[in-house]
Amino acid sequence: MKRGILKIYCDGGARGNPGPSAAAFVVIKGTTVEHKATEYLGERTNNEAEYAAVIMALSWLSDNKRLIAKKEVVFYLDSELVAKQLSGEFKIKSKKLLPKFLSVKKLEKVIGVKIGYVSVPREKNRLADFLVNKILDQKK
Repeated sequence: MKRGILKIYCDGGARGNPGPSAAAFVVIKGTTVEHKATEYLGERTNNEAEYAAVIMALSWLSDNKRLIAKKEVVFYLDSELVAKQLSGEFKIKSKKLLPKFLSVKKLEKVIGVKIGYVSVPREKNRLADFLVNKILDQKK
C-alpha cells in the first residue's frame, strides 16, 4: 500500500531578534486543513520561535497518531537553518538551540514514523506565516 504524506507547515517569528515572538503550525491532510495552532512565546529569537513551532506540531502529532497511520510526515519551514539542522545537513552551533533540537528528536522517536524537513520560501508558507503575524499584531 502506498504511503500518503501528511504536510505540516511551521513558522516562527520574532519582531526584533530577540523580541516578541510567536509560533504556528498548519496540518494539511490531502487538500484539507486538518488542524492549525498558534502560540505567543514572549521574548525569543526567530530560530527559537521556529523550533517552538516544530515542537508544538510534533507534540500535537504525538497526541493524534491516528492521522499518521501509513503516512510519511513532511515539515515545511521557511527557516533554512532550522530545516537543515533537523535534517542533519547543518550542525547546531548555538547552545540555545541544542536543547530544542534534542526535544524534536525525542518527539520524533515517540511518534515513530518517517519525518522529513524541507526549507521553502516564505511565499510557500503563507498560512503559518499569516498566523504568526496575526498573533504578534494582537500583542502590540
